[in-house]
Amino acid sequence: MRKIVHVAAAVITRPDGSFLVGQRAADTFYPGYWEFPGGKVEAGETPREALIRELHEELDMEVLEAWPWLTREHVYEHAHVNLHFFEVPAWRGEIHDRVHAALSWQQAATMDVEPMLPANGPIIKALRLPRRMAITQAAEIGIDTQLARLDQALASGLRLVQIREPGLPAPDREAFAQAVLARTRAAGAIALINDDVDLATRLGADGVHLPARRLAELNTRPDLEWIGASCHTRDELEQAAALGLDYALLGAVKPTASHPERDALGWDAFADRVRALPLPVLALGGLKPDDLNAAKAHGAHGVAGIRSFWRV
Repeated sequence: MRKIVHVAAAVITRPDGSFLVGQRAADTFYPGYWEFPGGKVEAGETPREALIRELHEELDMEVLEAWPWLTREHVYEHAHVNLHFFEVPAWRGEIHDRVHAALSWQQAATMDVEPMLPANGPIIKALRLPRRMAITQAAEIGIDTQLARLDQALASGLRLVQIREPGLPAPDREAFAQAVLARTRAAGAIALINDDVDLATRLGADGVHLPARRLAELNTRPDLEWIGASCHTRDELEQAAALGLDYALLGAVKPTASHPERDALGWDAFADRVRALPLPVLALGGLKPDDLNAAKAHGAHGVAGIRSFWRV
């Protein structure tokens, strides 16, 4: 067994969602491949400390914010690496590259540099996942009202919708899902159908969102582009990761009107449960869209919600 080498990697982001990648120099392993900046965690360092040091050495930048994100393992021919990814949204100083052949700002959906290092495929897909998910409530507020609020939210930038309507009769639920999908496709948004792989497949939805009870029954990942699941425990999160799901929801972080009987996790417990996971986790429960940065600071990819995400 090879010794595992721990590496800190930075997803340096700008407000427009772009991130920085560097092209490996000719005298390194995988010359010409593109990677996220960072480097080896040295003895006595935490991954965050290594990240701050490496970005100063490589890019002459002073990190102001570094939020824990994903942790993934990969076996290369020359090393078995454990990659600790952090999002770095704020720094001081002008970037001066000292180790790469080139630097490039990229958008995950329109990457135009290649090849990326083999470990980075799942990272690029995770970066395509929007940071805010709105969950529908048409059975509660009415289909016409929900569609009107969806139109407004899409016009304001919403790009991730979960169609969750257990209270609608099956024909109405299917018709509603078709109406949502027509709108999300036109806006370039991702739409997921809750707990119905057959309906998602038949309607051509982008994917399906699984409740925890369905996750517990799975042995293999459903064959759709985007698969996520609701989780409440670390074991459920690890099951989602083992199945290769694209994301998980974890909550409730705060008290909620929909489940007042449940104790809220709080941010510290949330951070503990998502620590060092290989898949993005969205925080859920009593949250608002503007809780996004607080969620990221505690290891979340983003936030999800029902009522507060449709307010206009």
